[in-house]
Amino acid sequence: MNRLLIIFFLGLAGHSFSQTSYGPNDTLVVPFIVYGGDTMTYRVMDQVFVSAKMSKEQRKAHREWTRLRNAVYVTYPYAMKASAIINDVNKHLAGVTDEQKRKKYLSLREKELKKEFTAPLTNLSVYQGKILMKLINRQTKNTCYELVKEYRGGFSARFWQTLAWVFGGSLKQNYDPNGEDAEMESIVQEVARMYGHAS
Repeated sequence: MNRLLIIFFLGLAGHSFSQTSYGPNDTLVVPFIVYGGDTMTYRVMDQVFVSAKMSKEQRKAHREWTRLRNAVYVTYPYAMKASAIINDVNKHLAGVTDEQKRKKYLSLREKELKKEFTAPLTNLSVYQGKILMKLINRQTKNTCYELVKEYRGGFSARFWQTLAWVFGGSLKQNYDPNGEDAEMESIVQEVARMYGHAS
């Protein structure tokens, strides 16, 4: 009887051992990465957020960036509408040589511009006006000075002269997405995605 009990308990112990222990040929599946040619296990740690008070310079840079971002958000729709009209005018006038027809057409489009933009533009700040002129240069590849020069005596001459005077900016502002306007370009790309426009 005792011999049977011993055999029974040894059998239970062997069964239990086989369920909880792993031999040299057992496989454990774990997450891994390959780093520098080595394969190693890894674990994703919980995110940790580290923050500190901004320095005086950082606060100033953040204020300037916020001001620029707000100005782009406000003026982007106007720039897109104005540039669409200007590009359409340029396309239409490319084949018009008769001066009377040009003047008549330009007069009609000038009224369209005034109706569309006079009221909203009066609510823009000087800074927003400068941003708007930059965005129009971005969209049309023409500075406001070039537009005024092209359409002097009609269409947008008075419009752009008034715009420049109100906003105290230079009509010859160029848009440089890879230079001084790189930060602005990143914001424009963000706004363009929001409107579903191709950048």
